[in-house]
Amino acid sequence: MKFKEVQKFNQWWLWVLLIGIGLIPVYGVYKQLIIGQSFGDKPLSNQGLITFTIIFFLVIGLFGLIRLKTEIDHSEIRMSFIPFVKKKVKLKDVKTMEVVNYGFVGGWGIRLWTKYGTVYNIKGNKGLSITLKDGTKFIIGTQKETELKSVLKTLNL
Repeated sequence: MKFKEVQKFNQWWLWVLLIGIGLIPVYGVYKQLIIGQSFGDKPLSNQGLITFTIIFFLVIGLFGLIRLKTEIDHSEIRMSFIPFVKKKVKLKDVKTMEVVNYGFVGGWGIRLWTKYGTVYNIKGNKGLSITLKDGTKFIIGTQKETELKSVLKTLNL
């Protein structure tokens, strides 16, 4: 009995949106540096425009790198929200665990201070709600609700 899931930002509409917005500074670089016309009423300097464009595409690249990895076996839960967070929880430290529909918590990513504690999610609204014996609560998002529920049954939690 083992559960493993890897999620990433692969929603087509998100990539269309990010790349579409990314074309705006590319157009600005083209207009201001190639054609020689100012881009906007209060244009950035050429160096500022290039820097902004590079930073924007680095952020888009970060979206491509982000992964939510979840592994559960007979002794522990391992969760990595790459490249930001890594958690390892021994099952003996868990008070309760259940798959829940947490609804909308303000978006995807890492959501702090929700009524569920910290929520780690990539998409959807279902996740493994975990409460530790010390009172710490968090949710790990899942797209494998059925498989996760059957693993929890075998763990008797």
